Amino acid sequence: MNHRLMHIALVVADYDEAIAWYTEKLGFTLVEDTVLSDVKRWVLVQPSGEGSCQLLLAKAATDEQKSRVGNQTGGRVFLFLHTDDFERDHANLIAQGITIVRGPSEEEYGKVLVFADLYGNLWDLIG
Repeated sequence: MNHRLMHIALVVADYDEAIAWYTEKLGFTLVEDTVLSDVKRWVLVQPSGEGSCQLLLAKAATDEQKSRVGNQTGGRVFLFLHTDDFERDHANLIAQGITIVRGPSEEEYGKVLVFADLYGNLWDLIG
């Protein structure tokens, strides 16, 4: 068997603001933006690293989905972004005005900090 995780759905409030934030603030690449209907699009973004899992930006359509925007994991860190240059990416987070929630700190597995995306989802930056 050959399995791999391709996409993770991230519930967002608005496609365009989410695309802009991930591509402009974090430097992700917009892989696809296909209109499926008047209200639904297939939007994929990914980090620049080779073989990276892609985020499927899924616009919240119901009240229950809207309640999950920014809190898909009940306040726990949701996504983990590994970097080949922690200092560069830490400086970029600061320059972009991204909220750093904790850290940086030195752990057994490397340097780590927790930051919040535009909706408040928590991410680890690990280097």
